[in-house]
Amino acid sequence: MAKVKTTFYCQNCGSQYAKWQGQCNACKEWNTIAEEVIQKPEKSDWKSTSSAKSKRTSKPLLINEIDASQDARMQTNDAEFNRVLGGGIVPGSLSLLGGEPGIGKSTLLLQIALKLPYKTLYVSGEESQKQIKMRAERINPNNNNCYILTETKTQNIFKQIEDLEPDIVVVDSIQTLHSDYIESSSGSISQIKECTTELIKFAKETATPVLLIGHITKDGNIAGPKILEHMVDTVLQFEGDRNHVFRILRANKNRFGSTNELGIYEMQGSGLREVSNPSEILISKKDEELSGNAIAATLEGMRPLMIEVQALVSTAVYGTPQRSATGFNAKRLNMLLAVLEKRAGFRLGAKDVFLNITGGITVDDPAIDLAVVAAILSSNEDEALQKDYCFAAEVGLSGEIRPVQRVEQRILEAEKLGFSTIFVSKYNKIALKNTVIKIQMISKIEDLVSFIV
Repeated sequence: MAKVKTTFYCQNCGSQYAKWQGQCNACKEWNTIAEEVIQKPEKSDWKSTSSAKSKRTSKPLLINEIDASQDARMQTNDAEFNRVLGGGIVPGSLSLLGGEPGIGKSTLLLQIALKLPYKTLYVSGEESQKQIKMRAERINPNNNNCYILTETKTQNIFKQIEDLEPDIVVVDSIQTLHSDYIESSSGSISQIKECTTELIKFAKETATPVLLIGHITKDGNIAGPKILEHMVDTVLQFEGDRNHVFRILRANKNRFGSTNELGIYEMQGSGLREVSNPSEILISKKDEELSGNAIAATLEGMRPLMIEVQALVSTAVYGTPQRSATGFNAKRLNMLLAVLEKRAGFRLGAKDVFLNITGGITVDDPAIDLAVVAAILSSNEDEALQKDYCFAAEVGLSGEIRPVQRVEQRILEAEKLGFSTIFVSKYNKIALKNTVIKIQMISKIEDLVSFIV
């Protein structure tokens, strides 16, 4: 046995100290430093419990001599998950999925594991086999490739992996695992680092991909040391409002693809349904035209979306007018109201203004500025916009309509969904020809007012 060593870790950021102190020098948090006992034997990798092949010795190679051919990715039957990963699961990769409690992390990975055409080992340290079976019956009752293991000790997990030889390993969750090489409790910084290190060695040396589920803190960050996110190859974030049925999967880090892609799911009783056309769920279906509604062409990552912006302008009952925005930056709303009053002459200073982005999503794309202004003007005048109008432009402080990026992609998405007219900036360079949709070019906010009022 090696000599027992005591260290002090900050439970918030993972900084290490030789002795206890009240405040962490790195993150400036108080009373977050805790003592942990580390005890490692001479060998502390996953092979100490198995009879795996001997480790290869790496040799330096000229960069021109390195084989650049890529291994074929492992395709899942989930198109949204494949898109976010960059085209499928890379052999030997380690992916970490984080999200709020109850958002559907376990459901997503169990659903993917049940649909994989590969031999899959689903390791759970949080639920029993019967609990997982009950959920699996709802999602996909017929599967002959998925094995369930309820275990938290990494040494036992690797013994089962050696016997089963799975193609993919799913671990739910990394915070529940513990290694015999570390004496601290499960979920501590030293346990998370050690267990992740063992899984990385296993994944890289056997070319077996590992999917991890990670808990998050109250601030929305993945629990444990920040180094955990540096160690893994891919960090996925599963987010959404539990009061709404829609979930968004995005990549915060991806060594094998773009971080601009995102996947959208709808939570149902039978699991998570892939949403190939997000606009169908973000635009409400209504028979009659109502004032205060405008459609914006926005981008979430690389994917164009059509979202509905709702505005309500009414006379202020109390002395101070209210300004409320849901899913939109309230300060930007105040700026747009000031531009409307200064440049277009609308007196909104004595009126309440409420703004809402439907579907429970939050949008920070400046291209929805024009739709926000159109919705506010429509509600103020109580005149409904034509339901086949949509908007994609930014509004400047001087009232000019500014161009936005990838406007052609937005126009094509609007055309595909049946919109007849899209309002964009006059200064956008558009090379599209023979489009069915009418592209209305405007340069200042007064031009928009002439179309609406």
